Amino acid sequence: MKSSLDFCPVPEEQQPVNEYEQLKESWFFRWATLDVASYTKKILWLWLWTWLIVGPIAAASFPLKKAPFLFFCAGIFGSTILVGLVLLRLYLGWIYVYDRLQSEKVFYEESGWYDGQIWTKTAAILTRDRLIVSYQIQPILQRLQKTALILGAIIAISGLFWLFFTH
Repeated sequence: MKSSLDFCPVPEEQQPVNEYEQLKESWFFRWATLDVASYTKKILWLWLWTWLIVGPIAAASFPLKKAPFLFFCAGIFGSTILVGLVLLRLYLGWIYVYDRLQSEKVFYEESGWYDGQIWTKTAAILTRDRLIVSYQIQPILQRLQKTALILGAIIAISGLFWLFFTH
């Protein structure tokens, strides 16, 4: 006998709880689920690697010997923007699953884009999904939002230094 949690006409790969599991196990999106030290290390490594892209551009614009401070401000600004774009992609992936789990109704496609359906979750499935949202996904989204605030502060400080040293 199946419980009410077992009945779901949505194809397996489109069920929000399975989308959550896939996201949690994926190489890239798993970053947001790591402990604070590992997460911070990944973000810092990414920021340092973006200097390979941004550094030559900043050096061409502001030679290190002539304008070292402007070079570093431009590099910090550019690297932080690139990390911000990666962070945005992380956030968009997690917010998509958040919305699918939080919602009472789930849109799904049976065999293609032309035959979409909407299924209303049972009370038990909705409760399970909202518990996942509360205890698993909201902390991830809060972490990503805090990281975005820190990146925004770095950009703002870099911009203020830029203004101070160019005027």
